[in-house]
Amino acid sequence: MNILKLIEKRYTAKKYNADKEIPQEKIEDLKEILRLTPSSINIQPWKFTFVQNPEMKAKLASVSMHNEEKINQAKLLVVFSVADDLDAFQKVVNNELPQARKDWYNQIKASMPESDLKIWFSKQVYIALGVGLTASAALGLDSTPMEGIESDKYMTILNMKTYKPLFAMAVGYGSEDDFNRIEVTPKSRRLLENVIETI
Repeated sequence: MNILKLIEKRYTAKKYNADKEIPQEKIEDLKEILRLTPSSINIQPWKFTFVQNPEMKAKLASVSMHNEEKINQAKLLVVFSVADDLDAFQKVVNNELPQARKDWYNQIKASMPESDLKIWFSKQVYIALGVGLTASAALGLDSTPMEGIESDKYMTILNMKTYKPLFAMAVGYGSEDDFNRIEVTPKSRRLLENVIETI
C-alpha cells in the first residue's frame, strides 16, 4: 500500500478488540522504527516505554482521564517521555553522541534558557509520535494518540527519575463496532486549498 492510501485509511481508534493479540514481531518492528525517528541535530531527547503487562497497563489507565477504557482494551501502550533532568541528559550526550554533535548541543544549551531547551526537547518527541502513528498503520495496527494522561502519576508508576511522560499511544486492533472506523465515520479534514500554499 502506498503512503497516501495508508494515511487515507488510518483513523484514531476509540474502541479496541481486547481479545486480538499483536504479533510480537510487529511490536519489535515498532520499537526499532521509533528508535530511528529523526530529531533536530539528532539529539534524541526521549524514552519510549512499551507497556504490555496488563496489570501495569491498568495502573496507567487509571490515571489517563477519558482514555482509561481504550488503554485497558488495547494490547500495547507506548509512553513517550522527554528528557527532563538536564544534568542527567548531559551524561547521555557526553557518553552516546559523537564529538561534533556534543559540541553543537552544548552551544545550543549555552545560548537558551533551560525552559526553552525543554520546549525544544518536547517538540522532538512530537515528531516521534507522528512516526509512531504512521508506523502503526503501516504494520496493520490501529492506534490512538493520547495527551490525556496524568504525567506526574505516570512518572511515579513507571519509576521515572530523569524523563517525564508527555503523552501515550494505545496500539492494537480496532473493534468492529468502533464508531470512529473510516467506514462508519469518514475522515474529515479541511480542504487542501485551505491548508496548502504553493509558491
